Amino acid sequence: MTSKTLRLRRTALRGTGVFILTLLFIEFLDELVYGAREAAWPLVRDELHLDYAQIGLLLGVPPVVGSVLEMIFGVMADTGYRRRIILTGGVAFAVSLLAMSISHEFGMLMLANCLLNPASGAFVSVSQATLMDVDPKRHEQNMARWTFAGALGVFVGPLLLGSVNGDWRGLYAGFAVLTVMALVIVFRAPIKENGTSEHTNLLDGLRAALHDFRRFEVLRWMTLLQFSDLLCDVLFSYTALYMVDVAGADIAIAGIAVAVLTGVGLLGDLIIIPVLERVRGLTYLRYSAVVELVLYAALLLVPGILPKIILLGLVGICNSGWYSVLQAQLYTAMPGRSGAVLTVMNIFGLVGGVLPFAVGAVAEAFGLHVGMWILLLAAISLLVGIPRKQVDAPLVYED
Repeated sequence: MTSKTLRLRRTALRGTGVFILTLLFIEFLDELVYGAREAAWPLVRDELHLDYAQIGLLLGVPPVVGSVLEMIFGVMADTGYRRRIILTGGVAFAVSLLAMSISHEFGMLMLANCLLNPASGAFVSVSQATLMDVDPKRHEQNMARWTFAGALGVFVGPLLLGSVNGDWRGLYAGFAVLTVMALVIVFRAPIKENGTSEHTNLLDGLRAALHDFRRFEVLRWMTLLQFSDLLCDVLFSYTALYMVDVAGADIAIAGIAVAVLTGVGLLGDLIIIPVLERVRGLTYLRYSAVVELVLYAALLLVPGILPKIILLGLVGICNSGWYSVLQAQLYTAMPGRSGAVLTVMNIFGLVGGVLPFAVGAVAEAFGLHVGMWILLLAAISLLVGIPRKQVDAPLVYED
């Protein structure tokens, strides 16, 4: 091999590395916003005079709106529009953050969140699909890296909220500025269109996605993703409220609980990267679901603030890898169609958006201490739905 060939190969590897880091930074930024927003719910609730039902709507309605639009983004991402989708989504992401920073009543906050969700779908989810195309043989490993980048953002977000003394409006405005800075980096990044899809127009891509949606394996992974999120994002969303309204903690202690949950989750997401090099992902999921079932039930039953915080930490570390493995399985079940994965996920997300609202509705009717039991469905669904044997994905799409 000549020295020129070696130099070209090293240059290509460096370019790929920078490209991957750019995609991971987009995920970090998205979860940075999410982490600060979820930790700020008690502050937002008090300032805007929201009740549990309204919080449930704010958590449940925007994902449904995002799902409708993101299913279109997914199809378009496989038909030559990937770069434009990511850049346009980034602009909308910044605008929605500015709108949230100036919201003074429920309606405006709802509109801002309904823009933020599809903007994140275009800016972040299409970036994830792009990452999956970098090395199709390492879906689980690259999803683990993606999840760690997001977990780092979730961990830092509440810390930033604390560092500005709860000024959530100023923080959202700052995130908008950071998004614009990220867009400059993304604009210069070598975002490649997906060249593996055989569907070259929107209608054919949508037909293929609907075909995929009817396949049992695709339905399996989408269902498990939606239910597993109850003990991941939905738990995170309600943690501060649970600690204040049920455990009797003050805002500062609730912030510590959120930090513990995200901190140990971050550690778990870091550990899971080498673990998935050695252990089959589905085997890990099955055993961790058993442990999580016991830990979360204990969290709801045990009295005292400190024991609950300790159990929150254990719950957070034991669900590490759930999203990475399940999402990777969905990409593997649809080879060469990473954009279509987003489409079928968001078709199903129209149903999944009911789950956080259900928690809020039950909490409003019977108390938050009752609504939180719904989250146990996450561990139960994994124990029931994970197959014992690996199911190979079809190699091609068939009409």
